[in-house]
Amino acid sequence: MSKSIRRVAIVGGTHGNEWTGIYLIRKFQRSPKLIERSSFETITLFANPKAIAANRRYIDSDLNRSFADEDLSNPYLTEYEAIRAKEIAVELGPKHKPQVDLIIDLHSTTANMGRTIFPTTLDLFNLKLSAYLNQAQPDIHIAVGMKCTQKESSMLPSLCPWGVTIEVGAVAQGVLNGYFLRQTEHLVHMILDYIEALNQGNSLSIPSALTIYQAISEIHYPRNADGTLEAFIHPERQSKDYDPINFNDPLFLSFTGESISYEGESTVFPIFINEASYYEKGIAMILTQKHHIELEVV
Repeated sequence: MSKSIRRVAIVGGTHGNEWTGIYLIRKFQRSPKLIERSSFETITLFANPKAIAANRRYIDSDLNRSFADEDLSNPYLTEYEAIRAKEIAVELGPKHKPQVDLIIDLHSTTANMGRTIFPTTLDLFNLKLSAYLNQAQPDIHIAVGMKCTQKESSMLPSLCPWGVTIEVGAVAQGVLNGYFLRQTEHLVHMILDYIEALNQGNSLSIPSALTIYQAISEIHYPRNADGTLEAFIHPERQSKDYDPINFNDPLFLSFTGESISYEGESTVFPIFINEASYYEKGIAMILTQKHHIELEVV
């Protein structure tokens, strides 16, 4: 890392019905000393206030898909989330010269993904941070989206090259799950303590390798011509996020009892299985490939 981190943003409520991040931001704003560290400033942000008030994922469009450069610079995008994205970009961005050094974006999922860290980019700093968290808590998975560069990404954390999205689940929408609330808060403190140690020049134990799950494709629900579902997640696949899928393994079960199997040749690992918010997108799960990355540990 070429410079110290001086300003960190913790964001909750990017999706207004994901209460874990929302209630943690409320807690941190009531008790700011919890997130204070001596070597950097930490700020908090409710990303989507109207959606939070309405207990909805979004009002007009998905805020976490609104931060592409072309969208932020488009004056004709006037829906609520498009305007809100531009406001957040002024506060935390712009991408080429962000106002913060690192973003922690707090999310939950209805899929059985446990605790998953999504690095903002594959920058070495983000990978080392992810490896540190995974070493301390081996049940944490590290996953990477299909658009894993700052320029390509349209998600809120892409305003800054350093940082992570924290996904926890399974948690129902509009529900506060105490276990995952505490687990998320613990991860936030681990990240802040990691940054504090680096800023103060303290040596940290970082593993020399990291396993990541790289998203490669989306699997969509089988549907009729009118858009209704023809099949649902196969009972043998439900809640099996990160379990391997091989050729001919069942993915779906039709309403007439027919199994629909995976036809790919390579072994893949599914995430976001049966995620509630993805029904509108038609996505049943996202397939990933497992990779082992060697890290430059100094």
